Amino acid sequence: MQSLNRCLLVVLTAAVLLPGLAFADIKIGFINPIKVLEMAPQAEAARNDLEREFAQRKEDLEAEDASIKRAEEKLGRDTAIMSESERQKLERDVIARKRDVRRAKEEFREDLNLRRNDELAKLQKEVLKVINELAKEKGFDLIVGEGVVYASEAIDISEQVLQRLRQLPAPANTKSSKKPGE
Repeated sequence: MQSLNRCLLVVLTAAVLLPGLAFADIKIGFINPIKVLEMAPQAEAARNDLEREFAQRKEDLEAEDASIKRAEEKLGRDTAIMSESERQKLERDVIARKRDVRRAKEEFREDLNLRRNDELAKLQKEVLKVINELAKEKGFDLIVGEGVVYASEAIDISEQVLQRLRQLPAPANTKSSKKPGE
């Protein structure tokens, strides 16, 4: 019985002391992924590329919306002086054009979201590479990100990661000359 008590005392002592010793030399860093993904120069470049890539389609959709609105105004204004067949033809035309624009807008949103997700995936891959390089170089044992309730400024490496991202060469324009959906 005495040896069991002694063994239990050794195990309890080890359980109390060893975790403190195990964590004594661990270097932990924190990264704010939202901040890095929003402030990285590569993110701004991707946003600008997407804006340029989709600007013409957006303008075309807006122009078609305006044209439909003018046709609806004409229909409302000139109904009394139009023949029944002209009125019906214009109504059908407006309905068909609205349907086409609705479909085109949905396709536009889908294409934009796909491209945005592609660009985000590229950026996340690049950020992860920089984080891994920084962690190895600075001797970090653990880098944590999302889901952290509190992190001291002393362990926040977000600015260091952003600095490294700023030093990377500007990405080559990788979009194809083909418009999405062609």
